[in-house]
Amino acid sequence: MNMEVVRGILIPFVGTSLGAACVFFMRGRLNAMVQRALTGFAAGVMVAASVWSLLLPAIEQNNGMGPMAFLPAAVGFWVGVLFLLLLDKVVPHLHAGLNEEEGPRNTLARTTKLVLAVTIHNLPEGMAVGVVYAGLLQGQAGITAAGALALALGIAIQNFPEGAIISMPLRAEGTGKGKAFLYGVLSGAVEPVGALLTIWFSSLVVPALPYMLAFAAGAMIYVVVEELIPETQAGAHSNLGTLMFALGFTVMMALDCALG
Repeated sequence: MNMEVVRGILIPFVGTSLGAACVFFMRGRLNAMVQRALTGFAAGVMVAASVWSLLLPAIEQNNGMGPMAFLPAAVGFWVGVLFLLLLDKVVPHLHAGLNEEEGPRNTLARTTKLVLAVTIHNLPEGMAVGVVYAGLLQGQAGITAAGALALALGIAIQNFPEGAIISMPLRAEGTGKGKAFLYGVLSGAVEPVGALLTIWFSSLVVPALPYMLAFAAGAMIYVVVEELIPETQAGAHSNLGTLMFALGFTVMMALDCALG
């Protein structure tokens, strides 16, 4: 595996780690309005990445199927959605700011369940970066080094606030700065792991690449609709979350067009 690919799959993890490091410079919890804005921005980036970097390349790789070129992308998309639905049901987790946990009953510590929630969120992002770099390694048409880098940078940008969103509430609840930072970093560690596993699987089953691209898109869209958008729309000033969603979408779209 060349250094370009290694660098690409590590970029999102660095974004999460830098965000988690905010715990060393900021006090207390993130302001609710700031968290709403950051969540909306992350959702916009993920939706744009799902369309331009994943679904469209998946469809383009099946142009030979004519009117049915959408079919592999549709199948992969639905498998991705159902996979995240399964994780949501079988992995115990707790979202920041909420007291009602999801998944099976368990005796895990609250901090562990908070980290698991962000880990579920980050897994499809790591898979998205991995499958795009897998396509680059395989020389698939429509996937360029610049386009893969655009996706990695876009996810890293939206990972920065995610790192802060996991580490700072833990610090406010009494966790030490070092430990809160570590939890934030660990929540993002699933991304390079997921990317490497996706690249490995795609190298074994080359014809599966369009399905894998769409799978990652479906998984990310599930996270956006199930978790992020409800968080941006709860309570007053929901328009802030909507505007930041539009900004995140625009930033990712611009990155893809400029670098892709």
